[in-house]
Amino acid sequence: MLDFIRRAGLVLLICSGVMLARLPDAKAQDLASLVAERVEITGTSQLIAEGDVEIFFKGRRLKAQRIVYDSATDRLQITGPIVLVDDSGTFILASQADLSADLADGVLKSARLVLNQQLQLASTEVQRVGGRYTRLGRTVASSCQVCAANPRPLWEIRASQVVHDQQTRQLYFDDAQFRIAGIPVFYLPRLRIPDPTLKRANGFLRPKLRTTSGLGTGIKLPYFLAIGDSADLTITPYATLNKGRAVELRYRQAFRTGTIEVNGAFARDALLPGENRGYFLATGGFVLPRDFQLSFRLEAVTDPAYLLDYGVSEKDRLDSRLAITRTRRNEYMAAQFTYFNSIRDAEVNATLPSVIGDLTFHRRFSGGPLGGEAGLQFQTHSHRRASASTLDADGNGISDGRDLSRASLRLDWRRGFILSNGIEVTGLGEMTADFYSISQDAIYGGNTARVHGAAAVELRWPWLRATAGASHVIEPIAQLIWSPSTAETLPNEDSALVEFDEGNLFSLNRFPGSDATERGVRANLGVSWTRYDPEGWSVGATLGRVVRARDLNQFGVASGLDGPSSDWLAAVQLTMASGLQVTNRLVFDDGFDMTKGEVRLDLAKDRYGISSGYIWNIADLSENRPDPTSELAFDGYYKLSEGWTGKASGRYDFEASRATKAGLGLEFKNECVVVDLSLSRRFTSSTSVQPTTDFGLSVELAGIGGGTKAGPARRCSR
Repeated sequence: MLDFIRRAGLVLLICSGVMLARLPDAKAQDLASLVAERVEITGTSQLIAEGDVEIFFKGRRLKAQRIVYDSATDRLQITGPIVLVDDSGTFILASQADLSADLADGVLKSARLVLNQQLQLASTEVQRVGGRYTRLGRTVASSCQVCAANPRPLWEIRASQVVHDQQTRQLYFDDAQFRIAGIPVFYLPRLRIPDPTLKRANGFLRPKLRTTSGLGTGIKLPYFLAIGDSADLTITPYATLNKGRAVELRYRQAFRTGTIEVNGAFARDALLPGENRGYFLATGGFVLPRDFQLSFRLEAVTDPAYLLDYGVSEKDRLDSRLAITRTRRNEYMAAQFTYFNSIRDAEVNATLPSVIGDLTFHRRFSGGPLGGEAGLQFQTHSHRRASASTLDADGNGISDGRDLSRASLRLDWRRGFILSNGIEVTGLGEMTADFYSISQDAIYGGNTARVHGAAAVELRWPWLRATAGASHVIEPIAQLIWSPSTAETLPNEDSALVEFDEGNLFSLNRFPGSDATERGVRANLGVSWTRYDPEGWSVGATLGRVVRARDLNQFGVASGLDGPSSDWLAAVQLTMASGLQVTNRLVFDDGFDMTKGEVRLDLAKDRYGISSGYIWNIADLSENRPDPTSELAFDGYYKLSEGWTGKASGRYDFEASRATKAGLGLEFKNECVVVDLSLSRRFTSSTSVQPTTDFGLSVELAGIGGGTKAGPARRCSR
């Protein structure tokens, strides 16, 4: 026996009643580790291991009840139950086996191959070849749970032979027959599919059935083509019964410093007979030297209705842009070029500012002779219209061909002090110099310089009260602001829409852009209250308004900021530990007549969720809103059972007394299949867009390729 141990290179160790051995590999001469409850050597060439036997070799692990190793043939005779796991996580389960010592070649009886703990392939015999190929005889493949009471899986593939290539991670089926609930559906003499561990492989992706009232019933059949390790192309033919033919393309490529993605489509259909239709969208981003970032977006479409007809998006204004930015701790730099193209029926691109260029440099400072924190910002802006007219032919208050350029330099500063009684006093101010150059405008044409600023004192007095049940924070705030009342004659193009909310209640300037600036002596007054509960929920409320020395007619009535005193702003936010968030914001006058209101509710749970919002706003021609707005939008889901989820979404216009959009969806997901059914209806119409009903159906088999994550497994009843 000692002679056999020396010739075999075998090492035996006994540890706590468990024997460990080292088995030689005849080809590589690497040692394999063996662990068993009992190891016996018989004759001059056999080693017998019994009781919870495990072998470890080159990332492979084999578990069995009994193993007989013959050094003369360098083979393993194994008695199961057997579990063979390789370094990729692939399992082979069998009752008995005859394998080479390196576990790379041999035959396993009554075996199952399990890939990525999803796809199972069962066969009476499995052959291992060269450590790369696994060949199965008559095979049944499925990722569905099989129960004794119902042995037929939801879907399965039966084949006379299956070969798994571990290197390319592909499965090759001979005489493949696809069955649903045991019923044959179609037959293929040869079938190749990726195994579940492969994320990128050439081949067809999940098909999608789509029916619309305009295009009719159609099917999309995407084909994925991998171009090396860093690029791919997806080609999606789309054919409909209403003479619609389209080809969609998506190209993606990753570089060392960034990525690009190009999407496009070409179509001909009965909606616009004889016309070529399509769209183009290219996006990307790159990392440049010295912490700069480059991003771009190029977008175009042949006609206004294409994006909606083919379910691409609901955009009605296209924007192409090129931007270079850099963000550091106290510095921000950006240069951006933008081209806008409107596809709204009521808008003419020639009279819109289509070509826009912006440059921004912003730097923050702290300390210095005044202390506190200061900021310096330099910004340029230019926009151009295609029209050359100096008149306002469309009556929107803007010259049809107005071109504008602006350069601005702004300096701001603030410093706070805390008094002995807890009051926080802050001094703050800002100063801005603007230079405008305006052309093709009969009213505002020429060059204009403007200097404006504001100085303010802010008082905050936070009160804190802690009780056994909760803590309360009450904070009265008052800002006294001075700024000049006079104004230069300048057009206002970037500050027409003004929001009044708790975010800008205590701002020196509530105009969102640079063309308009808030003027006059005024006071921003408000109080906030927040309650923090130890059980994890909180509620906060804010009430405030703006009081002016005199009304300078700067704001429209819908903003809530017009008049010598603004409307009241009231905002409440509730955050529950369960994930529920409710936000309510109201703007109303002294007679409690509401100017605008907004309610938002968000909740996301494992079983159900909803995101809903309601907005109401009065009419205001200065904001291009001749009619009031009253609209409700919601989007929610509810898990009807462990595998079924219902979805609903919609938008309702109360002023028009009709829905603008509605949608229903139903999703079924278990361990082996994902079915997504959707139905939506768009009710709005215009010259180029008609009301449309859209029906979609997609089915995905889990466990084939790197697709959607599998859902919960079905439970087998006893």
